[in-house]
Amino acid sequence: MIQQIYPQVQHSYQFELNKDMHIAAAHYIPHEDAGKCQKVHGHTYFVNITIAGDELDESGFLVNFASLKKLIHNRFDHSLLNDHTDLFSEEDPNYFPTTEGVARAIYEVIQNELDTKANQPQCVQVFVRETPTSYVVFRPKRKEG
Repeated sequence: MIQQIYPQVQHSYQFELNKDMHIAAAHYIPHEDAGKCQKVHGHTYFVNITIAGDELDESGFLVNFASLKKLIHNRFDHSLLNDHTDLFSEEDPNYFPTTEGVARAIYEVIQNELDTKANQPQCVQVFVRETPTSYVVFRPKRKEG
């Protein structure tokens, strides 16, 4: 795996962890403006997940790195992303498996799991590189309050 520099997200948490992984997956974009990407094709996605928080769990982890890999890699690797209909929709362009959609879906899967943790870690950024020259950064909107 190559070393890379990621865009930084500003936050005030004491701890920040980052987990890198590769995901080999296929997809297609069900829209006429997608051109040749309307056809099934694959990528080796490079994913970086950033999680932050102030409290460690009973094991001394903010989040166990292995649990993040299991949650994301086991779910998406060697799959057709369009088949994940709980995350992607043929009818709603906000939920197509574009790189933007993949980043959002990974965030949702991770944050849903983090919401069950007593130490309340937060996913603050998901970086998804689709090709050597194209990537997306997803950051959740800050909650007003």
